[in-house]
Amino acid sequence: MTYIPAATAATTAAVMIAQAIKASGAIVIVRAADFMSILSRSEKPLVVLAERGFRRKRYKYLTGYKGLVFYAKSKAPLQLTSTTELVKAKKIWIPGEL
Repeated sequence: MTYIPAATAATTAAVMIAQAIKASGAIVIVRAADFMSILSRSEKPLVVLAERGFRRKRYKYLTGYKGLVFYAKSKAPLQLTSTTELVKAKKIWIPGEL
C-alpha cells in the first residue's frame, strides 16, 4: 500500500472535482422553490430525480433550462405537474457537493 500525504490527497481531490466540473458544465444550485419556478417556465420540462436514504428520504432534482443545468435537493418530494417528463436516476452526483 502506498502512503499519500494528506496535503497531496486533498490537492488530488480538488483537481478531480475541477475536472468533473469542466466535464459536466455549469450546474446552478437553487432552492426547491426556485427550482419549481424554473420548471413553470417550460411547457414540458424534463426532470431527473434521484432518491436517497432509507428511513429519512432525500430527493435530488436536475433540469435544464436555457443551456444551464439547475439542481435542487429537498427533504420532501416536489409536486411536479403532469406535463413534467420524469427520469428516475440511481444517483445524482454534483462535483464538490458536501
